Amino acid sequence: MKLTRTSKLIALAGAVAMTPALALGAVTVGDELGTTLEAVRAQLEKEGYTVTEFDDDDGEIEIEATKDGLEIEFVVTEAGKVIEIELEDEAEMDDEDDDD
Repeated sequence: MKLTRTSKLIALAGAVAMTPALALGAVTVGDELGTTLEAVRAQLEKEGYTVTEFDDDDGEIEIEATKDGLEIEFVVTEAGKVIEIELEDEAEMDDEDDDD
């Protein structure tokens, strides 16, 4: 089967779209981690993350964690679903280090 140029571009676009998920690890938006802070923390640690900060406020669980040298923030609903994943910007990390 011969791939056309369009088919190759579609395949490449799909691979690029998956790159952020691969960089962040196994946890992605839409995953269910647990309904308590302890359950969310345990699941993230099982996936290889090191939890550094957490907050259970306003019906959401916010967790900051590190994995493979990256600092990542997860926001999880009361129902246990990941609704946001934010990769910490290196510039922000450098600014925080400078404040110390």
